[in-house]
Amino acid sequence: MTSPFFIALLLAGVTAQFADKLALDTITLAATQAGATPRFVGLLVAAQSAAWLLISLPAGVLADRLAPRTLILAGGALMALGSGLGAVLLASGAIGPALALSTFIAAAGPVTIALSIFVLMPQAVTLAELPRANSRLELGRAALSLIAPLIAGWAVARASGWLGLGLCAACGVVVIMAAARLPAERPPAQPRQPLHRAIAEGGAFVARHPYLRPIALCAIGWNLAFFAFMALLAPYALRVLALDPATVGLASSVYGAGAIAAALSGAWLIAHLPTGFLLVFGPAVSLFGAAALALAPPALGWPALALAFFLFGFGPILWFITQTTLRQAVTPQPLLGRVSATITTAMYGMRPLGALAGGLAGEWFGVEAAMWLPVILFALSMLAILASQMPRLKVMPQSELSAPAAG
Repeated sequence: MTSPFFIALLLAGVTAQFADKLALDTITLAATQAGATPRFVGLLVAAQSAAWLLISLPAGVLADRLAPRTLILAGGALMALGSGLGAVLLASGAIGPALALSTFIAAAGPVTIALSIFVLMPQAVTLAELPRANSRLELGRAALSLIAPLIAGWAVARASGWLGLGLCAACGVVVIMAAARLPAERPPAQPRQPLHRAIAEGGAFVARHPYLRPIALCAIGWNLAFFAFMALLAPYALRVLALDPATVGLASSVYGAGAIAAALSGAWLIAHLPTGFLLVFGPAVSLFGAAALALAPPALGWPALALAFFLFGFGPILWFITQTTLRQAVTPQPLLGRVSATITTAMYGMRPLGALAGGLAGEWFGVEAAMWLPVILFALSMLAILASQMPRLKVMPQSELSAPAAG
């Protein structure tokens, strides 16, 4: 890579996303093992993911105004504080509202870190190297995501789920150390706008753009689907498929294997396959994996669950690398933070809604019937891409990088 701070940027991003995944796996398994209802498991997932909905947009404005290092340092501190509190609560058996609050605080860290990395990445590498740089970032995340469910399953099976959140707190310290090596320069000064107008400018750019708008709509559908699935996963796997927590963790870890395969091949595939095909492929294989699991008999529960997670890792991570590179290519530098925040809200802000929908569906209709909810939502996410001009996109656009900012 072309910048000396790329390694520090990589370390901060990888560590933050690993902690976010480990926290999600730990709290869902620990709560289910403690006898929580599907609705409460969904509430915990919603609390962990609500940070992406509530914090992304104002954090995107700050990413365009402040030194990214400042936000990454703050994110590491939030991770350490929230996860440390959550570890204490799990150790004391307090599965309740306080645990939900601690997970919200901890999840606020990866939000600010992810936005800052998106802004810094085009400064760390050239435009031609963006696919390779984004693939390396996803490779690191995928490698650690491979072991996050194993750690969570191992800890919860031994009634020590607090160890998982304790490791997340340590990750916050690692992020702080990595951020200290990043440049302290602030972005070039821009006319200062009220917060709501600055947010609206980024949203308007996405809404008008022929490539960014379908990406946002697809992300909304996919994240609603995936987090409805995650809210149902532990009750479905433990109670319908009769799997134990360690086996669920092992099957879930196959997600990391799929993500690693996508990260290793991402730059090559982007260079050799039509961009539009890659953007359809991600939601299509997610739909296939969810449908295969919903149709699988309990005797094939573990293989079907492992297959679903492999497809969730491979297709969507390849999609993520492709659309991240496209966003960085077509977004003017002064709007990078706000455009990223808008897409991030679409990608992650739907998490709490999806989790609540999955939890409520499991309680109202039964977990087995509710597994068809994510199947329907994955189909809608694929339709958002198919109904646009994206499937006809042959190569990665590059000419709009220097386009003037909206407004």
